[in-house]
Amino acid sequence: MTKKWAVDAAHSSIDFSVKHMMISKVKGSFHDFSADVTADPADLTGADIRFSITVNSIDTRNQDRDNHLRSADFFEVEQFPNITFVSTDVKKIGDDEYELTGDVTIKDVTRKETFTVEYEGAGKDPWGNEKVGFSATGKLNRKEYGLTWNQALETGGVLVGEDIKINLQIQAQEA
Repeated sequence: MTKKWAVDAAHSSIDFSVKHMMISKVKGSFHDFSADVTADPADLTGADIRFSITVNSIDTRNQDRDNHLRSADFFEVEQFPNITFVSTDVKKIGDDEYELTGDVTIKDVTRKETFTVEYEGAGKDPWGNEKVGFSATGKLNRKEYGLTWNQALETGGVLVGEDIKINLQIQAQEA
């Protein structure tokens, strides 16, 4: 049955990783986000999903790097404080797996992106609240959103990779 769901931010996460110096990955998270979800967890094909991420909440465990990511070289948080996602299509691809397509907007650039979503299950918490869980993964090319800053390395290659891998773990309760 289709219901409205509120994301439980204390039990959810939005994480990302990007290649660094072409030899390792830097991971980070956004800690401040919200979502409006109207869906039947047993069948997401008719879901309406809207996310908003506060870019200023970025955390890569390095304050200098986080401040650089907030600057005009990358996200320009003063002018573009949020990243948004609005679903446009959901296709079932397996028992509990879906392809979720929607419009991602970063720095006033909107592009269609597709994420793989898995329904993790449902249950009641100790206080009787119905909870559902989902995980989602995807990949964005940062240059397509105007995040083009980089630095050439003396040994060849660049400091920051283009592809950003996204990983969401979402727990929600009936709103």
